[in-house]
Amino acid sequence: MEERTPLLHYRLATSFAPNPVDVSEGARLLSAKYAPRSASPKLGVMFGVVIPTLLSMFSVVLFLRIGFVVGQAGLYQSITMFVVAYFIITMTVLSICAISTNGALEAGGAYYMISRALGPEFGGSIGIMFFLANVCGCALYILGLVEAIMFTFGMPEESTAAFTGIHQMLPSGYWWCLLYGTILLFLCFVVCLVGAHIYAKATFIIFIIVLTVLASVFTSFFIMGPTVVILPEASLSNSTSRRTANYTGLWLSTLKGNLFSNYTVDYTTGGVMNFARVFAVLFNGCTGIMAGSNMSGDLKNPSYSIPRGTLAAVLTTFIVYNLLSLLATGSCDRYLLQRDYSFLGDINVWPPMVTVGIYSSTMSAAMSNLIGASRILYALAKDNLLGGVLAPARRTSRSGNPWVSVLVSWLLVQVVLFAGKLNTIAGIVTIFFLLVYAAVNLACLALEWASAPNFRPSFRCFTWHTCTLGIFGCLVMMFLISSIHAFASIAFMLLLWMLIHYLGPISNWGYISQALIFHQVRKYLLLLDVRKDHVKFWRPQVLLMVGNPRSCMSLMTFINDLKKSGLYVLGHVKLGLLDSLPTDPLQSCYDSWLSLVDHLKIKAFVNLTLADSVRHGVQNLLFISGFGGMRPNTLVLGFYDDCAPEDGLNSQLFPSLSFGSDVVCPTADSGEQSSFFPSVRRSEESKYLQEEEYVSIIADAVKMGKNVALARYFNQFSREDVLGHQTSAGQFVDVWPLNLLHPDSHGYVNICSLFLLQLACVLHETRAWNQARLRLFLCVEAGCTLPEDEEMKLRKMLKELRISAHVQTVVWDQVVAMHWQRRGGREEEDFLQNERSRQGEDQDGTQMFPNNTSHLTDEYICAVNNLICRHGSPKPAVRFLYLPHPPADKRYYHVYLHQVDLLSRDLGPTLLIHGITPVITTDF
Repeated sequence: MEERTPLLHYRLATSFAPNPVDVSEGARLLSAKYAPRSASPKLGVMFGVVIPTLLSMFSVVLFLRIGFVVGQAGLYQSITMFVVAYFIITMTVLSICAISTNGALEAGGAYYMISRALGPEFGGSIGIMFFLANVCGCALYILGLVEAIMFTFGMPEESTAAFTGIHQMLPSGYWWCLLYGTILLFLCFVVCLVGAHIYAKATFIIFIIVLTVLASVFTSFFIMGPTVVILPEASLSNSTSRRTANYTGLWLSTLKGNLFSNYTVDYTTGGVMNFARVFAVLFNGCTGIMAGSNMSGDLKNPSYSIPRGTLAAVLTTFIVYNLLSLLATGSCDRYLLQRDYSFLGDINVWPPMVTVGIYSSTMSAAMSNLIGASRILYALAKDNLLGGVLAPARRTSRSGNPWVSVLVSWLLVQVVLFAGKLNTIAGIVTIFFLLVYAAVNLACLALEWASAPNFRPSFRCFTWHTCTLGIFGCLVMMFLISSIHAFASIAFMLLLWMLIHYLGPISNWGYISQALIFHQVRKYLLLLDVRKDHVKFWRPQVLLMVGNPRSCMSLMTFINDLKKSGLYVLGHVKLGLLDSLPTDPLQSCYDSWLSLVDHLKIKAFVNLTLADSVRHGVQNLLFISGFGGMRPNTLVLGFYDDCAPEDGLNSQLFPSLSFGSDVVCPTADSGEQSSFFPSVRRSEESKYLQEEEYVSIIADAVKMGKNVALARYFNQFSREDVLGHQTSAGQFVDVWPLNLLHPDSHGYVNICSLFLLQLACVLHETRAWNQARLRLFLCVEAGCTLPEDEEMKLRKMLKELRISAHVQTVVWDQVVAMHWQRRGGREEEDFLQNERSRQGEDQDGTQMFPNNTSHLTDEYICAVNNLICRHGSPKPAVRFLYLPHPPADKRYYHVYLHQVDLLSRDLGPTLLIHGITPVITTDF
C-alpha cells in the first residue's frame, strides 16, 4: 500500500485594490477602465469571499497534514506554530482590508493593489510572478488530485497484482497520468470559461461537500471506539517495524503522551524533521487569504465584503485547525500520527468521506488558481505593461469574462503538467505567494507612511506596526521554507522590475515613492535650520537665469558640475502680467523644462515666474526660490554683449521626450507656439534687456546677500571635448584672484578673492574635473615688493586651505604704469578718495570703489586683457576672474559694463565672480 505524495498548499491571492486617490468621479472612471465588463449579478459576502477563502485555506492540508504536525511537534508546539502562522497572515489580512476599503474597488487582484500603490514596475513584476505562481499552483493541485485518484483507483504494479481490488481499474504510467490530468484540467477550464458565477456555484457545492466531510471527521472522534489501524506500507522503514498503531479514542493518557515534541523521520521524504520544517508545511495550510479578494470584480460591494468575509474565514480556519489538533492529540497514538498521515480516513465513520473531501478541495483549489491566473493576466494586458505581447488577452465575452486570458492560462497549465512531478517547484511557488503578501503589506505601509490625504480607508484596525510585522513575517517564512528559492524569487522579481522600468510605458497612476519622498523631504527641510549654518559646511547653491535654453546648453551642464551637491535651480522670467491673461501661461511650460533637465542629465530644479520686467522677475526668484536652509546663495547670469546666440539644442531633444504632446513654452523674446522653446534671437533683433537693467540685477543680488557670477563665451565650451582630453595633455582651470580693474588694491586675502578660489577648488574636486589642474596667477609689481615674498605668502595660504594649485607669478609693472601715467596730476586727490573708499568697504570685505570706474582707460583694460591672454598657454578650459562691485552711481553702469566687457573679451569660457559670502574657515 503506497502513501500519497504530500501536497503542499499554494493559494490564489488575486484582488484589485483601489488607488488611494480614487475618490473622485474621474478616478472612478479610471478604475472602470481596468474592470471587465460584467452584466451578470454580483456576489455577496458568503459566496464571493467566505466560501472561496475557506476552501483555499482548508484544502488537502486539513485532511493530510494535521496528524503530521501534531505527531512531530506535539500539542504545545503545534498550537504555538498556528498562533505564529496566523499572526503573520492576520497582519497581511489587515493590510488587505485597509487597501480594499480605500474607495471603489474593481477587478484585478493583488497586482492591481500593489501596482496602483507602488507603481507599475513593482506591481508588474509581482503580478507576473503571481500569475506564474497561480499557473504552477493549478498544475500542482491537478497532479496531486491525479495521484490521489491513482492511489484509490489505479491498477497496482505486477508485483502486487495479487492484492488488486475490483475498484482498481485505471491504467497507470506517465502518459496515462498526463491524460487524467488533462481531463481534470479541462473540466476546470470549462467552469472558468463559462464565468465567475458558475465558478461561485461550483465552489459552493464543493464547500457543502467539504463541510459535510469536516462534520463527519469531528463526529468520528466522539463516536468511534478504540481500534487498531493498519499502517500503510510506505511508512514502514524496515521489515521489523510495527505494522499497526492504536486509535484510543479521547483518553487523558493519550493526550499527555502527545503534549511535547518528538521529531523523527518523515516517511514520505526520508528527512529528519525539526521545528522549521514542520512549521513550513503547516504554514502552507494557512495561506489562501486572498482567494476572496480574487473575486473583487464580481462582488456586489467589495469594500464591505472583503474585510468581513476574509476576517471571518481566517477566524474560522484558526478555530478548526486548533480543535482538530486537540482532538487528534487526545485520541491517537503518537506512532499512528507519525506513520499514517491519512489517519482521518481510517478512523472515520465512513472512510470514503475523507477521500471525497480530498478530491473536492483539490479540485476547488485548482479552479481557484486557474481563474485567478486568468484575472491577473487580463489586468496585465489591460495596463499594457509588456506592450503588444499581451494584447489578445484583453478580449472579453459579452458577459465580461476574459476568455482569452482563461485560454492562455489553461494552455500554460497544460504545459506545466508535462513535468509530471512538481515537487521541484513546490517551494518556490509558495515563496512567490509569500512575496506577494509581503508586497501587499509594503504597499499598505507605504501609503500609511506617506500620510497621503486621500488614503483614508474605512477599515482602521491597522497601523504601520502591523504592516511591518507582516512584511517581516513573510520574509522570515520565505527563508525558513527555502533560502535558495527565496533568493531566486527576489532576483527574478528584480529582473522583471528592471525590464518593466526600462521597456514599459509611462503610467499615470501616481507613484507612492513621490509621496514618501515628499514626506521625508518636508520633515528634513524643517530640521535644516538656517541659524545653524556654518562656513565649514558651505556649498554653492546656484540660481542660473536662463533666457532661452537653446543658447545655454553648455552653461547649464557646466554649472551642474560647479554646484558640489548643492541646490541648483534653473530660473526663467516670462514678461507679462497675470491680470491681462486668462490663465497662468507658465503651467504648461514645466513639462518642457523638466524634459530638458532629463535630457541634459543634470540635477536641477526649475522655477519659472511671470513679471513685468526681467529685473523684477529675478528679484522674485531670488526671494522665493528654495525652502528653509536650501536657498540659492549664488546668482549666475549670462554675459551682456552683442554676440549672436547660438542654438545648442538643434531640435534633438523633444521628439523622444514629448510624451506624445507638443508642449509650448513661449518666452519674452519670441511668440513662437510651434515648438517647445523659441528660436534663438537673431543678431539684427534688439534685446529686451537694457544695460542699466542688467547691471541693476547684479546690484540687486549683492544687496540681497547673493554672490554673483557672469558667464561668458560658454557657447564655446564643450564638456565632452574638454573632459575627453584630460588624460592626454591635461586641462587647466585658470584663476585670477586679484581685482584687475582696481590695480591699486592690495592683497589677495579678501572675501571675494577667497570665494573665487573656493569655487575653482569646488569645480576641481568634482569627479569629472579631478584630473584638471588649477593655475593660480599672482600679479606682482617688482618695484614694490619682492615677487618671491608674494609667492611664498600665497603658497602658505593655499597649504593652509588644503588647495592644490600651481602658482604662477605675473609681473605686471608695465600694465600698472600705464594706469598711473594716464591719471597724471590727480594722483594725490585720488589717493585720498581711495583711502576713503577703503574705509567705506562693506562689512563683508568686498571692495566697491565707486569712483575708480571713471578713471580706468580702455588702453589699460585692453592691456590687462592681453596680459591674461599671454599667460593662457596652454589654453585653459575655463577662467575665473574677479568681478568688481557695480558702482553706486547708476550713471556709471554702462561704463562698468563696458570695462568688464573689455576685460573678458576673447578669453574663451570665463566666469567673472563677485563673492560676498565667507567660505573659508581659516583666518589670515
